[in-house]
Amino acid sequence: MDRKREMTSVDLAALVSELGSYEGAKVDKAYLYGDDFLRLKLRDFERGRVELLVEVGDVKRAHVAAPEHVPDAPGRPPNFAMMLRNRLSGADFVGVEQYEFDRILEFEFERDDENTTIVAELFGPGNLAVLDPNREVIDCLDTVRLKSRTVAPGAQYEFPESQVNPLAMSYEAFAALMDESDSDVVRTLATQLNFGGLYAEELCSRAGVDKNLDIADADAEQYERLYEAMEALAIELRTGALDPRVYYEPDEEGGGIEDGTRVDVTPIALEEYEHLPAEAFDTFTDAVDDYFHHLDLTEDEDAGGSGPDRPDFEGEIEKQKRIIEQQEQAIEGFEQDAEAEREKAELLYAEYGLVDEILSTVREARENDVPWEEIEETFEAGAEQGIDAAEAVQRIDDENGRVTVRIDGTDVTLDASEGVEQNADRLYKEAKRIQDKKEGAKAAIEDTREALEDVKRRREEWEARQEEQPEDDEDGDEADEDEAVDWLAEPSIPVRKSEQWYERFRWFHTSDGFLVIGGRNADQNEELVKKYLDRGDRFFHAQAHGGPATILKATGPSESARDVDIPESSEREAATFAVSNSSVWKDGKYSGDVYAVDYDQVTKTPESGEYLEKGGFAIRGDREYFRDVGVGAAVGITCEPSTRVIGGPPSAVREHAETLIEVEPGRYAQGDVAKRVYREFRERFADTSFVRSVASPDRIQHFLPPGTSRIAED
Repeated sequence: MDRKREMTSVDLAALVSELGSYEGAKVDKAYLYGDDFLRLKLRDFERGRVELLVEVGDVKRAHVAAPEHVPDAPGRPPNFAMMLRNRLSGADFVGVEQYEFDRILEFEFERDDENTTIVAELFGPGNLAVLDPNREVIDCLDTVRLKSRTVAPGAQYEFPESQVNPLAMSYEAFAALMDESDSDVVRTLATQLNFGGLYAEELCSRAGVDKNLDIADADAEQYERLYEAMEALAIELRTGALDPRVYYEPDEEGGGIEDGTRVDVTPIALEEYEHLPAEAFDTFTDAVDDYFHHLDLTEDEDAGGSGPDRPDFEGEIEKQKRIIEQQEQAIEGFEQDAEAEREKAELLYAEYGLVDEILSTVREARENDVPWEEIEETFEAGAEQGIDAAEAVQRIDDENGRVTVRIDGTDVTLDASEGVEQNADRLYKEAKRIQDKKEGAKAAIEDTREALEDVKRRREEWEARQEEQPEDDEDGDEADEDEAVDWLAEPSIPVRKSEQWYERFRWFHTSDGFLVIGGRNADQNEELVKKYLDRGDRFFHAQAHGGPATILKATGPSESARDVDIPESSEREAATFAVSNSSVWKDGKYSGDVYAVDYDQVTKTPESGEYLEKGGFAIRGDREYFRDVGVGAAVGITCEPSTRVIGGPPSAVREHAETLIEVEPGRYAQGDVAKRVYREFRERFADTSFVRSVASPDRIQHFLPPGTSRIAED
């Protein structure tokens, strides 16, 4: 049987009752691994160290973990983790709730200066959202913009449409919902009452009702037995009267726990699993920790049964399909919304006289300083007299100066200070804006479809390599040590880090091996020119405003000055770097001019009567111009001699990286592009934990040009 990878609604209901016992624990620190795994380190007065783990990626779980099951802290904390540390350090954990019967948990934290809520969405693609006391999103791992809901920084958090909560349902509501079904009993419990397949079958077993019984043939007695079984389950979950189990699938010889593989974890003992060996635990969170810890250890073995080195292609394929489905729903929603706005505009012209009468009446009254309240009373009186224009008025928004009218059953909100044409034009513009969002969503879905095809292609290539791989010869000869390593296919890549002095700046190494550094802000531009511009270096700057001071280094910081012949290819790459990190990229342009000068032509001393702002500089003498330099940027991962993310012009990154992804000016924010690049890297490497360790979205974002971007098409 397939191994469980996601917690169910029943699991979360049981978990909530246990996590309540940790109320009062104080938060020490937050960690983020990759873009889907959150760890909160807490201190409890009685228990001491408490590790709360929440994972929302391919594996979806939430539980308290034993310290020995917690991964080592990642290196540099990403922005999301730093934000959580700032908000949660010293905060009290005050509880967790499940939203309705959905796979959504809300973790609440209190501190004297500010309260914080972390919402964990353990369904679909998965997500984490951090909310302020007004439930406004401070930050989230993934931005969600669908017709039904929005989850984005600065917006009010919106839950998905609520499901039926069977644990709080009366018998009458239960019987009515069952009667509405045209399926059998087990499918109705699984889908209409949201129990899922396993617990739907369990309820049938406990109630002694044939799971394949057609609803049309079920009687009141069978309904009552099912409802009693459902109520008994609800009581177990609410009171914490649990009997947690980790279930094993025995090996082919029918061995017990020691010979089997963990396949499921449940908060109660299940009749459906009576045939499986099981291990009992004192608490459900301990059982969940044991199960998912061992799932982590053997994760690669679960991806298709073709050996421990096989990447989880099937999981990635399903994930991309889910994303496409969501994007298609969003596109459909945009189409409907745009059409609705156009129809409203056309209604205004269809009832031009009526609408003009309403707007003219309001404008004339306001010009005569008639209060909004009196205007509203006038329309109400007119409606009682049967005046068509007055009857059409539905609402008056005095704060925003708007009037809502109903035309042919459709409500249209009008700006009372404008005429019919201006209001219709505003609606047409809104329809166009929504249509543009639809086009953006179409572009995004094409990216996802390409990603899906790429996963399928890599699966085929991996399987082909496995078929071609020769058997070990009888003498056990080892492979030639000089043979190139295919790092993308390696099941385990050792992490080798080395910090360098220039990493706080923008930087890259040219294809010829020269270091290029650039400032991230005015302070760094100032520092670079004053401290790091040395003899033999070349200084580059985009002709456009707002670019970094860019230095092509001829020597290292501790090396003596020497005359170095810098190749033209390196200068070209430095020019590409300078223009790509300037306002040229931000403006969505694809090329710009760059000039270069020698080190001694750059000065911080202005001419008499001139003034230099912080980060500014003066150039003396002639400049060498690189005209119409094309923008270009790529992010790559190196595996030797060190493991890390690198970035810069594609030609330079290609020389040093094991694999790279090119980006170009586009419509997506830096953070969203970084997440897409991260996911693409995870798909390319067999060792996904390696990517999580060295190439988090935050590290990737460090190398992206300022402004919006998109992954470049091949």
